[in-house]
Amino acid sequence: MNKHTTIKVAGLLAACTVAMATAVSAHPSPPAANKTPVDQSQPVQVFILLGQSNMLGAGRVTGIDKQGSLEHAAKQRGLYPFLLDQQGQWRERRDVRFVRFMNGKQLANDWMSVRGGKIGPELGIGRQVGDATAAPVMILKSCIGNRSLGWDLLPPGSKPYQSEENGTTYTYAGYRDSPDRWQTGTKPKPIAWVAGKQWDTDIADAKKALADLETYYPGSQRYQVAGFFFWQGDKDRYKTGHATRYEQNLVTFIKALRTEFNAPDAKFVCATLGQSSRETATGNDKLILDAQLAVDGRSGSYPEFKGNVATVYTHPLSRGGASNNHYNRDARTYMDIGLAMGTAMVNLLKGR
Repeated sequence: MNKHTTIKVAGLLAACTVAMATAVSAHPSPPAANKTPVDQSQPVQVFILLGQSNMLGAGRVTGIDKQGSLEHAAKQRGLYPFLLDQQGQWRERRDVRFVRFMNGKQLANDWMSVRGGKIGPELGIGRQVGDATAAPVMILKSCIGNRSLGWDLLPPGSKPYQSEENGTTYTYAGYRDSPDRWQTGTKPKPIAWVAGKQWDTDIADAKKALADLETYYPGSQRYQVAGFFFWQGDKDRYKTGHATRYEQNLVTFIKALRTEFNAPDAKFVCATLGQSSRETATGNDKLILDAQLAVDGRSGSYPEFKGNVATVYTHPLSRGGASNNHYNRDARTYMDIGLAMGTAMVNLLKGR
């Protein structure tokens, strides 16, 4: 089996001394000044965030005395100082736009800042790519929870396949097929949902924002899809047929995104599930972890991904809980993983 290389993300926790991680600071001091006014003669650099509840985000914001809240981390313990202005209030970055859709509904369209009661990894991602990018930046999140890559997010080009489970052979749906699976040799009985329906919705929502750029990044007329972020995998753990196919589906997913957005050079950063350890993962959890590590361009499994796909191994960054309970809603997990994902993207963009 290939030895999979992981992204250099340590320096967040002592546990980040785990094999193949090296030190980078996750909580650097804020820059001397924002890049304002933004040079809008340059195309907006768009980074599209996709996935399920991990990417959706459940990190708790409020509760200055509550361990694990963002207020406690930033305002009580002094972590993530770049989130605060000189008055100790949440800082607004006017060079990074945050746009969010969920199932056809626009939920955010504003400059990047802490807003509402929950966060995902977007704050950390926006911090890193915003600081590293001279052009204006848009963080465009389009996702919803409880979605599997093997069914809901199945990309175009995915073909039906067979999987033997407990002595029974099932045929699993290809893109736009229904239902999810059926016993091989029987006639499938379609349901209201089809394979890839959530892919269709999430991609359509992202394209909606890009088609009306003036609304979602005022004053800008051009954009470039520079990268994709993907944090997902929880729902695929519950069906062996999805877990065994995860690697192939993920490869198809990466290629389909680049085709869909006419962005062949766009970088792709994937994050593993926080509870999944290289040393202890078994069964479907291990299948998904190994698949996510395999697509990293430095693993050697896919030479065409070298220098343009990276995987962040998040187990050392997770502060307890698991993907199916939103990591106990600990905001630091979402912040640290977002920072690590952003760092991985910057490294790809700069050819490191």
